Amino acid sequence: MALVYVARSAALTKWASDVGQGKHIYKLGVAEDEAAAKAAIAAGWGGESDWKLVQSKPVEDLDEETALTRLGRREKVIDPTYYPRLKGAAGVFRITLTNVQNSLLVAKAMTADEPLTEVKVKPKDIADYMIRNAIA
Repeated sequence: MALVYVARSAALTKWASDVGQGKHIYKLGVAEDEAAAKAAIAAGWGGESDWKLVQSKPVEDLDEETALTRLGRREKVIDPTYYPRLKGAAGVFRITLTNVQNSLLVAKAMTADEPLTEVKVKPKDIADYMIRNAIA
């Protein structure tokens, strides 16, 4: 069973903000199991070693290329050939916070229990949004 995971690096986020990519930069990946995901995160991407796992979810029959293509339909992937620092790091996405907020508002509207109030987005919410769109 494959594992879809989302990771985040504070140092890479600072760099991305400096080069105009914004501060919501996350890495989506697919690993064979939890140990493989932890090993990939520990190795790091983009010359940074401070990557942290934000969220993961086990899925059936999903490869990384398919997951990246599905999420790429909604969010902007940062091209690793354009930014030499990301050399070989496929799956680094610039997440638009408005898309995540809209997704959370629609989910909240579907449940009749909760009143519609402004949503404060947390990194876990962004990771859930990324995984949901990579699977579907």
